[in-house]
Amino acid sequence: MKNVLVITFSNLKNDARVKRQISFFGNGYEVTAACYGSPKEFSFIQINPPRLSLINKAISGILLLFQFYEKAYQMLYGQHLNLKKDFDLIVANDIESLPLAFHLKGNAKIIFDAHEYAPRHFEDKLSWRIFFQGFNTYLCKKYIQQVDGMITIGQGIADEYQKHFGIKPVVITNAPKYQNLEPQPVDPKKIKLVHQGIANPSRKLELMIELMDLLDDRFHLDLMLMEPTFKSGKIYLEKLKRLITGKNRINLVPPQSTNELIGKLNQYDIGIVLIPPINFNYQNTLPNKFFECIQARIALAIGPIPEMKKITEHYSIGIVSETFDPKSLADDIMKLTEEQINLFKNNTKIAATELNAEKNEVLFNNLINQVLNR
Repeated sequence: MKNVLVITFSNLKNDARVKRQISFFGNGYEVTAACYGSPKEFSFIQINPPRLSLINKAISGILLLFQFYEKAYQMLYGQHLNLKKDFDLIVANDIESLPLAFHLKGNAKIIFDAHEYAPRHFEDKLSWRIFFQGFNTYLCKKYIQQVDGMITIGQGIADEYQKHFGIKPVVITNAPKYQNLEPQPVDPKKIKLVHQGIANPSRKLELMIELMDLLDDRFHLDLMLMEPTFKSGKIYLEKLKRLITGKNRINLVPPQSTNELIGKLNQYDIGIVLIPPINFNYQNTLPNKFFECIQARIALAIGPIPEMKKITEHYSIGIVSETFDPKSLADDIMKLTEEQINLFKNNTKIAATELNAEKNEVLFNNLINQVLNR
């Protein structure tokens, strides 16, 4: 029996990627998660999210500004964990978990899962560039070349890590498990659009509200948004609620649990993914919602994000707008016929058999076996 520690500075309840990651380990592994919180089915060790007083925020800002990165890390992310066993393998999720992984390493091998390209994570924000860009770059330079294996969410981000840090990550996408579903025929008099995810102001969800103003009365949009846990997200969700007031073709609907989500999405016709590429990670995103729509057997209407565009066009499962302007996507949606929508939905059956967690599990376990047998 191999002992595995999975580290994530997140709550597993809301982290679909890390939950899938844990599920990839078979019967020969005993997995413990170090995280902010977890559903009951996972064994976990509590780690503490950063809760800094105003004084400590000021101190950490000064440390970051003057490049005292080790001290800044301890103030922001330092943990005192009482581990009662040694581990054979540690999986570190995102760059902030890597220093902790090496601190706990002992004789363990380390796999790094980069959910984002860390040196350009929030490069669209001036404050992040001033305080955290150098910090993230420092952590990457110090630790990445020491890891025993690395994975990430898409080829664009993998290429960037290889270019700058000399390690080639294995691409493990955010695809959920295969679902044996049939697409539902579209009602041409009521075409049901959906967008699911979190209310994050950087994702510019108001563009979809503008989009709906450009579509005729056949089209109806449900926003299936998770309740944000951060203040700016809560404020943004209230803003969205105000924007859709009086718009009877747009509804906010309750979010679904992971187990129920794809079955619920199957009732829709088209999944909308219109995320402006305001930073490098958004330009190279391959989000959960994209693959959830494929497993739900619904068509896609997306902006021209390169990796999503490549998959959408390869399998002929939807439309890709020329630009990220809502009018560009609206024009393409308005041209769709009933037959085209049904064809796109039907084509997702092939895509779903090839783009799923089961395929990723094989890649993940191949990497684990290589790392542990070196």
